[in-house]
Amino acid sequence: MIQTSLGALALFAFVTSITPGPNNLMLLASGANFGFRRSVPHMLGIGIGFTVMIGLVGLGLFGVIERYAWVEIALKAACLVYLIWLAWKIARTGAPTRAGGAPQPLTFLQAAAFQWVNPKAWAMALTAISLYAPDRSLLSILLVCLVFGAINLPSVSVWTVLGQALGRVLTVARHRRVFNLVMAGLLILSVVPLL
Repeated sequence: MIQTSLGALALFAFVTSITPGPNNLMLLASGANFGFRRSVPHMLGIGIGFTVMIGLVGLGLFGVIERYAWVEIALKAACLVYLIWLAWKIARTGAPTRAGGAPQPLTFLQAAAFQWVNPKAWAMALTAISLYAPDRSLLSILLVCLVFGAINLPSVSVWTVLGQALGRVLTVARHRRVFNLVMAGLLILSVVPLL
């Protein structure tokens, strides 16, 4: 029984981590624009930030969201604002900033913070806890965190590698600009069904 549940949890973690969503689209763009190595803090921020989020959801945040409807509304509003800012940042990648410095990939803390306003991350965390840790025991919550922690980072890394490969092809500035605009648009569109 435990092996069946663990297998189902691992499959759930893999499918939800590898499929397109805001994190993976941002990593695709980051890989294309900054390469794999410079995107590592972004990837680690997603993996660690999301794992911490699942743990906190399991330890009580789930109940707060169920009890207070306004929390969900506030999260959706924060998500839209932050997502629009990130899409703008991706769309502007490659252009000089006002201060004249070069664009930078997301930092570890920015990527970790994004998990808290990412509707796909919330859907994943709430579903994982309700399905695989329904008793909210510390052991079951820890198991969900460990499985996601082990599967999420390699899964999201695939998107960065794909982006880096695309970056090698996007050598013409105009083509890179179009790519970044498309990624920014897809980032915004990726959350519409989740809202």
